[in-house]
Amino acid sequence: MRLVRHLIERRPVGGRRRSRICVAAVLLVTLMVSGCAGLSGPVAPGPQVAAAPPPAWSPRPDLDTLMYAGVSAPPAATVAAVAPAPARAADPSVYQLDSGDRLRIVVFGQEGLSNSYIVDAAGNITMPLIGAVPARGISTAELARAVSARLRNGFIREPHVAIEIEGYRPFFILGEVTYPGQYPYVPNMTVETAVAIAGGFTPRAYRWQVKVTRNQGGQAYRLSVPPTYALRPGDTVSIDERWF
Repeated sequence: MRLVRHLIERRPVGGRRRSRICVAAVLLVTLMVSGCAGLSGPVAPGPQVAAAPPPAWSPRPDLDTLMYAGVSAPPAATVAAVAPAPARAADPSVYQLDSGDRLRIVVFGQEGLSNSYIVDAAGNITMPLIGAVPARGISTAELARAVSARLRNGFIREPHVAIEIEGYRPFFILGEVTYPGQYPYVPNMTVETAVAIAGGFTPRAYRWQVKVTRNQGGQAYRLSVPPTYALRPGDTVSIDERWF
């Protein structure tokens, strides 16, 4: 357009020459308009592609719960399949036998089998005829049924077995007491009783709360308890040192 305007607005010339200039300008404008129209002609629309729907929301597995349960984080689809079933907790009200317990086992009508037996380091008792019988982690009633089943298997037709605890396994006391070590368990013992058996607290002992380690169902538990807490055979009592 600037070129056309330049051609028209040039200095005055003769009529024939001016007419030729005007015709050239009109042709130039026509060519320019037709060229622009060819470049910007209608374009056929392409195929319309539908947008993919957003993925369905699914809750993220509770990784903290899985880590706490000791399970590595699996894919979300397999969380329910790999989660371990909760273990059956042992009844805390039933005394469970372990190494060091001394038992009085009576087989009625069999003087040679009735005797005192100690649960050995492997957790067994050893009796004539039937040999080693596992005793760790079970009650006296369960052990009596196991002994009866062994005797019934080719030795005694109808055995009647009774078991009672003659002596409990010892407890242990460590830390800030006068005489730390291993002591026989006394029924109805508390932490205070255990400290008294061990000669009392030292001047540096922290007396208001102690640590007790207890084996239950094959697992070791560490508890912070007051001095009036009731102990069980096999417990380990730890008395910490105070810092002030």
